[in-house]
Amino acid sequence: MMHTAWTIIRHAEIRALLFASALWTAAPAFAVSSDEADLNNVRTLAEKGSIRDEIALAGVYFTGTGVAQDSKMAAYWYEKAAGLGSPEAQNQIGYFYQAGIGVSKDPKRAFHWYHLAASSGFAKAKVNLAVAYLRGIGVEKDGELAVRLFNQAYHDGNGTAATYLGILTYFGIAVKQDKVAAERWFESGLKLHDPLAAYNLGSMYSTDVDHPHDLPRAAALLHQAVDAGYVSAMHSLGLLLVNHPELKQGPHEARVLLETAASAGSWKSSIVLGILARDGRGIPADYKAAYYHFRVALLQGGADADKVIKNDVVTLAARISPEQCHAAASDANTWFEHHSLPLLFVYKEGTPKREFPMAGIALAPDGSAGQLLPPSGS
Repeated sequence: MMHTAWTIIRHAEIRALLFASALWTAAPAFAVSSDEADLNNVRTLAEKGSIRDEIALAGVYFTGTGVAQDSKMAAYWYEKAAGLGSPEAQNQIGYFYQAGIGVSKDPKRAFHWYHLAASSGFAKAKVNLAVAYLRGIGVEKDGELAVRLFNQAYHDGNGTAATYLGILTYFGIAVKQDKVAAERWFESGLKLHDPLAAYNLGSMYSTDVDHPHDLPRAAALLHQAVDAGYVSAMHSLGLLLVNHPELKQGPHEARVLLETAASAGSWKSSIVLGILARDGRGIPADYKAAYYHFRVALLQGGADADKVIKNDVVTLAARISPEQCHAAASDANTWFEHHSLPLLFVYKEGTPKREFPMAGIALAPDGSAGQLLPPSGS
């Protein structure tokens, strides 16, 4: 039964990405330090209507840099800048309305701001608008228009748009199914430095049954996606390195990747950690630790995880004492209370701030990206 835990559920993961909410944000006008004089100057200029200072002040409130973190104030200042015509701020506040960050969720309002930003030619907003049409966020679904918008954004130099077109083409959604053409789209996204393109290509080269495998190339591609903070890539690369340790760059690389992914909410990574502890792969066998990881996976993955490890949890419970079962289950519950938000992306400290400030993107219960997490909340 346990062998199923080693299979990457590619179709489910790609579809989760495809129907995730819009993720992509704009570059800030400039960074603001926590120096009190600097903050006061930014606030003064923002209050006088300086768009770039309004955007900077919004970022300060979102991250809690020198002030108390306040998503409502972040939304207020992004919307002020959006109202003054900044397409970057329009795109950002659109996402806030879509995800309910500092404002009540309002899909129609989100669509409104995406549409305004896209009308200005802002490529990232075109991607978000395309996702809105694809999923019916604040507007009736229109797959044909979504495809046109993705193409426009790609020709504007947006790699994420190419990745979306690759996913649509891979599954035959709104376009004719063509896996060879899908790979070409992923390659186009990779050239534009999109981490999701790197992830999908890495998965093709490592797990896709219809594609020739090249594991060193797969590992290199997955590393690119991991460096961008993509949690599914952490799981996939960790699993690849467990099965092919000759590809590891360090002795503990696979385990660190899996632990990071598990901490970000990946139930499949928790299962793999349980298997490693149960079977003593790379570490001494430890049934209690294995039971703990499986209990975490059940909390994270619910029915999906239960289908994979239900029998194994029962078997492991019989191999340890009732007291150990209770302690492991209690520890799992306590841990989960502090790690209950599944994350799509995790940004490491020190990552260059090329985007509006964030530390993670959390998944909503429906699988969409429902919440941006500032550093203080990650």
